[in-house]
Amino acid sequence: MTKVSFYLFENSVERQVGSACRLSRKLLRQPVRIWWYCCQAEQQQLLDEALWTFDPQSFIPHGIDQPQASVCISAQLPDQGSWLIFNFEQQALEPQDTFEHIIEIVENQESTKIIGRNKFRQYRDWGISPRTFKL
Repeated sequence: MTKVSFYLFENSVERQVGSACRLSRKLLRQPVRIWWYCCQAEQQQLLDEALWTFDPQSFIPHGIDQPQASVCISAQLPDQGSWLIFNFEQQALEPQDTFEHIIEIVENQESTKIIGRNKFRQYRDWGISPRTFKL
């Protein structure tokens, strides 16, 4: 069954994108495949730029619609393989066989907390018990 993890920023003004970059860098120390699911072309470009610039000392191989990269940024969901999915959309992702783990990053803003709560409820309705990490 697909695992779901929520990363909640309770006392920090940390942004979702910066957190996703750092967490991806950490996760890539292991043999994982990371998919950043994002439907908006403008946001895909922002994510791409963030991966280029967030740490001048390291580089995370990535690309838009490039599933062979360490991090694939795409408006489509993967249809094969086993992926760790970062969900940048406002709706929960219904688990699929290609999803090993779904990551939801929730910023410390009321509007994103409401979206996060709705996603959390949806995952529970699907029979998933999400893990929560408070940062």
